[in-house]
Amino acid sequence: MKKQNCKILLTTALLLPIFLLSGCMPTKVSRVDTDTEIALTDRWNDQDSRLVAEEMIADMLSYPWLRKFKQAHPGKEPTITIQRIKNKSHEHISTETFVNDIKRAVMRSGVAEFIVSGEERERLRAELKQQDTYASENSRMEMGEEMGANFALSGSINSMVDQLDGKRVTSYQVDIKLINLQTTREVWNGQKKIKKLMERSKFGF
Repeated sequence: MKKQNCKILLTTALLLPIFLLSGCMPTKVSRVDTDTEIALTDRWNDQDSRLVAEEMIADMLSYPWLRKFKQAHPGKEPTITIQRIKNKSHEHISTETFVNDIKRAVMRSGVAEFIVSGEERERLRAELKQQDTYASENSRMEMGEEMGANFALSGSINSMVDQLDGKRVTSYQVDIKLINLQTTREVWNGQKKIKKLMERSKFGF
């Protein structure tokens, strides 16, 4: 019994410094290119947001509504506002980041322009009212010169999780539609799906 206890004590004495040293070792942090995907989990990430936005906007701009608008309004670019992208998934997703990715994809195309959202418009109107009172006449911006939106974007992000025998499949579905504000017609309806497989390690999910 004494011999066994001695072995345990000796093993503990040998292993303890290793654990202590490993705990004191500094964490290594490396800078990587922002376009590099680093998938640590099966959750929605920044690459998903950017790629989905780019693919869906490319699809949207390929639909007939754009050609018809340009024919009806020569030399004019359509203006778009985003009403709401709702997160209906099982996890927290920054819809603000996704909306910004959508805006960048549209503006990069050069064939359409964005009108700011309702909340931001209210802040800008408050600024114009301040200018009307305090700004000099030659630098003051006039009220009533806003540009109206021709189209409105809205949509949702949904998800579904399936898990069995140490494997988990997470599916995301993004649905976005474009509506003509004048006619209330739905001129485009896009959908993008992502599926991720995660296999459980010996430590579990």
